[in-house]
Amino acid sequence: MKVFDGDIRALTAARAKINEEYKKNKHVTEESSIRAVLQSFKKIHRTRMKVFDGDIRALTAARAKINEEYKKNKHVTEESSMRAMIKFSEDVETELRTQVIQAREVRPGVFEAKITEDTLKLENIPYNDSAVPDDNTDGPRPCCKNQAKSK
Repeated sequence: MKVFDGDIRALTAARAKINEEYKKNKHVTEESSIRAVLQSFKKIHRTRMKVFDGDIRALTAARAKINEEYKKNKHVTEESSMRAMIKFSEDVETELRTQVIQAREVRPGVFEAKITEDTLKLENIPYNDSAVPDDNTDGPRPCCKNQAKSK
């Protein structure tokens, strides 16, 4: 870098070059942020289509909510805020893809669940009636009786 030696034209030219480089880099950053926002928008809509496939009411409601949230934050230009919102969108997309399932009643009391390869599957523990304590209808439990007497 040249040291200013009194030539005002050289200083002005150097300043203009620095400003030009700054604007060029700023434009690249803004462009990549906008691209990331659009990618997250498309990804969450694709997930919505997959998760709620065949359920017009859920598809419409999810579409309206996604569009509303993106429009509400359309004015945000700060890089860190945009990154945080993109991260939130990715988290919501992951949650939808792995945690939400569709179930429909095929006959009274019997439901069919639509589980995809992305659905998070945990260890299933069978229901045990004997594991549920009996309702004690004749007053408080023994531990509570002791507390009531001491008051």
